[in-house]
Amino acid sequence: MSYTVFALKWRPQDFESIVGQNHIVTTLKNAIQRNRLAHAYLFAGPRGVGKTSTARILARALNCKEGPTLNPCGKCPSCIEIAQGRSFDVIEIDGASNRGIDEIRVLRENVKFPPTSGKFKIYIIDEVHQITPDGFNALLKTLEEPPPFVKFIFATTHPQKVIPTILSRCQRLDFRRIPVVEIIAQLERIARQEKIEIDKEVLFAIAKSSDGSLRDAESLLDQLSSFSKEKISLKDIVSVLGIVEQDALFEITDKIIKKDAKSVLGLLNTIIDEGKDTGVFLANLIEHFRNLMISRISKADSKLVDLPQDICDRLLQQAQNFTLEEIFSAFNILISAQELSKRLDSIRIPLEIGLVKLAHDKKGEAVIERSQAKPPHIPKEAKEFPKDLINNDPPPEPKKENPGNSAGLDDVKNIWQGIIDNLSKIKISAATYLNEGEPVKLQSGILTVSFPKNYSLHKESLERKENKEAIEKVVSELLNADIMANFILSKETAVKENNSDDSFIKSALSAFKARVIKEE
Repeated sequence: MSYTVFALKWRPQDFESIVGQNHIVTTLKNAIQRNRLAHAYLFAGPRGVGKTSTARILARALNCKEGPTLNPCGKCPSCIEIAQGRSFDVIEIDGASNRGIDEIRVLRENVKFPPTSGKFKIYIIDEVHQITPDGFNALLKTLEEPPPFVKFIFATTHPQKVIPTILSRCQRLDFRRIPVVEIIAQLERIARQEKIEIDKEVLFAIAKSSDGSLRDAESLLDQLSSFSKEKISLKDIVSVLGIVEQDALFEITDKIIKKDAKSVLGLLNTIIDEGKDTGVFLANLIEHFRNLMISRISKADSKLVDLPQDICDRLLQQAQNFTLEEIFSAFNILISAQELSKRLDSIRIPLEIGLVKLAHDKKGEAVIERSQAKPPHIPKEAKEFPKDLINNDPPPEPKKENPGNSAGLDDVKNIWQGIIDNLSKIKISAATYLNEGEPVKLQSGILTVSFPKNYSLHKESLERKENKEAIEKVVSELLNADIMANFILSKETAVKENNSDDSFIKSALSAFKARVIKEE
């Protein structure tokens, strides 16, 4: 007997075995019970979530000898023929290879003939969005007023590509990505039945990498069962798929929390040496910080994070080390690294720059030469002098601080890095945002800092009272003047402003004594 892959062997055969689509199952069951079945359905959703399988189960429910029924027997000739794909009354069509007007005309002619043995003639058209506009137009009249014995079931991963006139004639049911927890439960059932020894961490890794597709998850499990002769371990799936383990994401985030930039780079190098995809790693790290944000807000609600509860608890514990502003800042840094990688032939350098930016501890390295050279601060309240020294003259008025008129824009630019470094000791998230800006004007004690127009998040964050006051305090102390801050958006986007990005890359390369090389 030939081998049957898991994705086919474990394909659902009835409504009860459909995974993760309870809303679809309930709708179809109610329609069958109340005899309110539509003449045309559009099953829309991602790949591998059960669209075609549900269409076949619906066809069996309608054409079973006991049908229409919620529980097709699976033993009558009609059920067997539909399950084996050889029923004359259930016609499955690939929309990609039968997309033209000629093929649709043939379909339209065949629709007139009644079913041979079942109660209904059912057309299941997969990837229906591939049909040409002319083909759709040829189908319109038949779809709107089909013979009473005909049912259409369309399946598509791109419902937006189906023309509105077709959509308006169908009852649309949207399939969802299957949650990780439900995929794990199904994989556990399969492993138990197939007598596969497998670690729980492996099931989680498979479910996570499948991106909500149960079919993909089953195929991965099938592949791993062939790869490993004994118990399937996490090492096996890392070797086969090159994925990054969840523990690595937690570990590198812990090192970011500890401001251990050297260890962060060492761990990244180990991940790369093990053959992991740096692009996948960066995407996973961005998702990890998203999960930290959700966990901090929702208190580790597994439904919102879509991960097992034990992972959610770890996320909540780690999230306590960040403020929301710091998580948003990490998002910006990592996404900027992702954008920069598109302009380079290598993703490694932008990723290293982003990670060092997150993990680098700037304490003790502030450039505050200007502040060291400034005159001593005069207290607001003058000290009293002994009466025998002042000769009955009134005490001198305290000298007022410089309102900022004597400081210029060049003075700000000269100590800009010192401003950033000093601010990072007070509030690192504000320093991270301010570092992306450029001082453009200092007039009447007001310092204007400009950001690219697509950096509105930076501007809005720095305009918050606590951030603005912290910046004004640092700038005023370093310039020995009363300075107020003003933030604006420039007309250019960050992508167009090559100078800021290029200087950032060049300065980072200079710091690392590195050069850009192309990855083969």
